[in-house]
Amino acid sequence: MSSTSLPVAVGITGGIGAGKSTIARIFSILGIPIYEADSRAKWLISNSQSLKSQIISHFGEQSFQDGSLNRSYLARKVFSDQQQTELLNSLVHPEVAKDFDHWMNIQKSAYVLKEAALLYETGSYNNLYKTILVSASDQIRINRVLKRDPHRTEADIKNIISRQWSEERKAALCEFTIQNNGTELTIPQVLAIHNQLMSEINR
Repeated sequence: MSSTSLPVAVGITGGIGAGKSTIARIFSILGIPIYEADSRAKWLISNSQSLKSQIISHFGEQSFQDGSLNRSYLARKVFSDQQQTELLNSLVHPEVAKDFDHWMNIQKSAYVLKEAALLYETGSYNNLYKTILVSASDQIRINRVLKRDPHRTEADIKNIISRQWSEERKAALCEFTIQNNGTELTIPQVLAIHNQLMSEINR
């Protein structure tokens, strides 16, 4: 890979509570830049005038209050309606894709990680070199989320899990899987994937 080449884009995903952000941090210790798509989506919603205009056009002026996203209002409009959820995603994800491309153009590493909860659901995995799935059992994921977000109930988390793609469906599309059930060491799994990616990219 020459110094003028763009990095290779690799995706990392996992259902709620799987621990994808924790695994991504291990990659960052190895010097791999991480693009946090979900955090950037929230930033773009509040800071991209074109995206704000589109959201207001589709969901109403109440979508924003004093220039900030009215999260409770939008959640009521979107959360229980799959079509509305898909509509919001269809507005946000193209903006995130453009932002990611701009970010990637200024990175100097051999590869970068795009961390996103809905990597497969949005189809963005099609634009990536490889994808990594961070996997854990439903009960472990529920316990983790209950511990970190005490305001959530087990029913809330099960509802979110039911709306996300199953582990099996995602596993069929990924090139790498990291087991994060607490029974298998994660660092050796990360190192094995990192070494394989570096070997392929520098071939």
